[in-house]
Amino acid sequence: MACPIRGPFFAAMPPPDLPAPPPPITAVSPYPTRRRRWRPRTLSSQAGRPTSHTSLPPASVRAPLTPARPSSGRRFRDVVTLADQLAEAYRGFFIPPRPDKNLVDSQIMQKHEFVGHRRLALEKYLRRLAEHPVIGKSDELRVFLQAKGKLPLPTTTDVASRMMDRAVRLPKQLFGEWAAAQVVPQDIVQPAKGGRDLLRIFKELKQAVVNDWGGVKPSVVEEDKEFLDRKEKMQDLERQLTPASQQAEALIRSQQDVGETMGGLGLAFIKLTKFETEETVYSSQRIQAADTKTVATAAVKASRLYQELNAHAVKLLDTLHEYLGLTIAARSAFSDRTSALLTVQTLMSDLKTLNTRVEKLEAASSKIFGGDRSRLRKVDELRETIRVTEDAKSCAIREYERIKKNNRNELDRLDREKHDDFLSMLKGFVISQVGYSEKIASVWATIAEETSRYARDNN
Repeated sequence: MACPIRGPFFAAMPPPDLPAPPPPITAVSPYPTRRRRWRPRTLSSQAGRPTSHTSLPPASVRAPLTPARPSSGRRFRDVVTLADQLAEAYRGFFIPPRPDKNLVDSQIMQKHEFVGHRRLALEKYLRRLAEHPVIGKSDELRVFLQAKGKLPLPTTTDVASRMMDRAVRLPKQLFGEWAAAQVVPQDIVQPAKGGRDLLRIFKELKQAVVNDWGGVKPSVVEEDKEFLDRKEKMQDLERQLTPASQQAEALIRSQQDVGETMGGLGLAFIKLTKFETEETVYSSQRIQAADTKTVATAAVKASRLYQELNAHAVKLLDTLHEYLGLTIAARSAFSDRTSALLTVQTLMSDLKTLNTRVEKLEAASSKIFGGDRSRLRKVDELRETIRVTEDAKSCAIREYERIKKNNRNELDRLDREKHDDFLSMLKGFVISQVGYSEKIASVWATIAEETSRYARDNN
């Protein structure tokens, strides 16, 4: 049996005309803008997957591939479906992780705030998908953004049908029914845990235990030293980005505190100015009230400058969160590679076991004059199973090589973009910090010059 031709789920649909892309939207940052809304994003919160598919009121998700920027009414479960389709069709790619459901946030925040926050997170997620060189051109993403009404769901995403098929097939497989025990090449290109074959799941689990604890080297192992070195570097990058992201959040909080303190100071001076203006008796009091108003205006201006500085820092330092999410996507892509290799190892082990059984049956049948018909019939069934398993093994090897190629291309792309992105982030951060520090210093220098007579009078 020939290996099935892989392709996107919507390959049979005519591709829609794609207009020119719009100008990029402003990136949504995980950093705080107000103290009461700040929720630090950690690695575990990004990696979490929602366990509930409770629907929300349809959120307006902007389509980044159309110039008029129309909105597409989608529920969160539609986003979950899109993410599952992409993970199934594009194994080995660094697919941006989708936003989680944030059930705790939905209980804490107001309804309109929660829906708005999720809409912005989904816009950012879709923007990342559209910017990917491969996924951005996928039919799955185009259909999600442009199709009207309910999304067409592939049968492989029906969890209930999968569980029913697994439960029905397992007894037949265990008791040796030939048709049920066969490996289907069309299913072998997908990971075992997402398929309909419980027996395959158990076999691959057994193979994984044998690889780790059996002391027997598998017939096929991961020998790409360059890949293993780059995988280790990705793990090092993740370990470095986690504390760097936390430090960036601490910096944002401190700048926000300074800005709020300046704003509170300015408000206090404004109240003092109002009181002194209303209660003034002498001309010296009016002069002091005017000077107090000048200080209040400077404090408010400095507070606004700190807010602008914080907004720039949030936008620039969001690169750290971007790459932290990318390390999660890389981990998932490497897991696809490991799963595909385990499938190849399991099939080769099955072939070895089947060939051994055929040899034993033929040897036993040869000892009987005229042959044992039941054993010969069993040999014929086993030979057919071997043929189907060989086809499945060829498909699994091709799938493994395809995932290896995808991993290599994604790592090359990451190496090209990482240097430029981090260099741009550092340059922009330094320029903004220096520029706004000079503006804030200029504000206070002006105040110091205007109120210098108080220092001369004291001297």
